[in-house]
Amino acid sequence: MNRGRREVLGPGRLVLQVQDSPEGTPLQDGRWGLSARTAFQPGVWTEDFVRDWPGGCLGLYCGGGWHGILPLRRLSASDSSRVKAYRKHVRDGTLAPVLLWWVGHLDGWLILDGHDRAVAALAEGRVPECVVLTRVSDEEAWRREAEEIAERHEQRMAGLGTDRQRAVLERAHADTLASLPYEVGSTPFLPLPGGRAAWDDLAARAVFQCPGD
Repeated sequence: MNRGRREVLGPGRLVLQVQDSPEGTPLQDGRWGLSARTAFQPGVWTEDFVRDWPGGCLGLYCGGGWHGILPLRRLSASDSSRVKAYRKHVRDGTLAPVLLWWVGHLDGWLILDGHDRAVAALAEGRVPECVVLTRVSDEEAWRREAEEIAERHEQRMAGLGTDRQRAVLERAHADTLASLPYEVGSTPFLPLPGGRAAWDDLAARAVFQCPGD
């Protein structure tokens, strides 16, 4: 994979321009952000952490959004040998972070790497430290939006009289433009090989594995 340009935004935050991304990974060509995250809203790693796999239930229709954590495999028991080893790292402060992927259509995160590390941290009463992978706006898109915002800004400035009003608006305009290159973009998806027939087959097998009550 040719990552192309790299933008360092300060401690714990990085943006990569991905080119020629390999198949079989969540990455597609474009701009992706990596950022450290150590704090989450209450309930993200408790009520909204899906522990039942593959038959978990996602609360996607609540008014404030879901913002939960979805594993991609069955979670290990908190007393398994691998998790026990990681729990020692939690207590020593040497546990590697969990890699999460923010998926916009899901309104939550997938665990790409670190399922057992997450279980270990939670078993020790800690919120797992994480690195979050996020798709951010492509350069062409954010520059186009910046031009539209600049045009509206000039129109507003023309109608203001006091220096104080102009200074406040200028500061807000600068903050908006500075954030545009790093706003979360839509999560890209590829069509399922095999189309509807393949989807129906996957759904049928999932229902067989997780029959209803």
